[in-house]
Amino acid sequence: MKSVVIYRSKTGFAQKYAEWIAEELSADIFEGSKVTAHMLTDYDVVIYGGGLYAVGINGVKLITKNIDLLKGKKVVVFATGASPSREEVIREVRDKNFTDEQQKYIKFFYLRGGFDYTKLKPVDKILMTLLKWNLKKKKELTPDERGMLAAYDIPVDFTRKDNIREIITYVTR
Repeated sequence: MKSVVIYRSKTGFAQKYAEWIAEELSADIFEGSKVTAHMLTDYDVVIYGGGLYAVGINGVKLITKNIDLLKGKKVVVFATGASPSREEVIREVRDKNFTDEQQKYIKFFYLRGGFDYTKLKPVDKILMTLLKWNLKKKKELTPDERGMLAAYDIPVDFTRKDNIREIITYVTR
């Protein structure tokens, strides 16, 4: 099966996973801004990965807007985020990004990435600073929120190559 891995990555976590997946599958790999919908028709397996921003998957519209072109193909989308993988997180991200109809054709995976404030562009830094201020105003923080605040000062990277195993198994069976 001819496979392609496409990614959008602001801080490198989605890119790292995309490169590992492409290597394991001997797949072509492209940065998302360099891909057209027409290019997707050349592949049997289309894998898309992007970071999470306010529960939205960076650049996933390449897949969702072209779902009709992808019917009959194996389509995988993965998202990376700093939060631990929990069913309620996975469900929220999946349901926010894909309609029930799209979910029939897209297999979704969540891969824990990380957070590095220093790698953000100025606009993203402003948004994340606003989030930081809002978190600091809260009287009680969840463990995830405490971890997020700590990561502003010390970058965190939870990527592990073994995290892609479930995607590789799904694609190759």
